[in-house]
Formats: sequence, C-alpha cells, structure tokens
Amino acid sequence: MSVIVTVSISGDPERLEAYAAEHPDAMRAVVDLARGHGLIAHRFYGSDPDRFMAIDEWPDQQSFQTFFQEAADDIQAIMGAAGVTSEPEVTFWRKLETRDDAGWDAS
Repeated sequence: MSVIVTVSISGDPERLEAYAAEHPDAMRAVVDLARGHGLIAHRFYGSDPDRFMAIDEWPDQQSFQTFFQEAADDIQAIMGAAGVTSEPEVTFWRKLETRDDAGWDAS
C-alpha cells in the first residue's frame, strides 16, 4: 500500500511560485527524478504568508527517502530561493481503513 508524505516548510509561498515560474526546468528535473524513484503524485500548497508544504504519494517510505537523499542539492537550491527558514518536517502517513472513503476513485 502506498504512503502519503507531507513535507512542511517555513518559507515564502510566493517566492516558491516565483522561482517555479522563472525556473520551470529545475522544478521539472526534480519531479522527473522523483518519478524515476516511484513518485505517484505531487503537489505544493501554501499557507500565506510563511508556510508551504509538499504533499506526495509514494509506493513506500524507502522510495521517498532514497529520492530525497539523491535530490538534496537540487531541493536545497529551490528551498533557498523560497526563503526557507527551517529544516523541512517530513511526515509519513498510512491510509486508515475507516470505511468512509470518498473521492480519489473510492469504491
């Protein structure tokens, strides 16, 4: 079963968006590397003015950790441009069977 990974960061969401607009190839390169390690889905979300997070779906925790180590220099450059002021807080989530699923192709 896949895992959801959240990476919560103190930084400027607007600066992240500006960097992404100015450097789409750099952003795409990190996603392409992640796909090579099994990434299923990825999105960034912001909470103005000073927090943003990535929400990913991965096949397992180890796939994410291998990618994150390999991409560390590229990710650090992106985070620096976004004014990150703290270490990222990485959390792994497993799906709970609560029998009330909705959306995401739930049965």
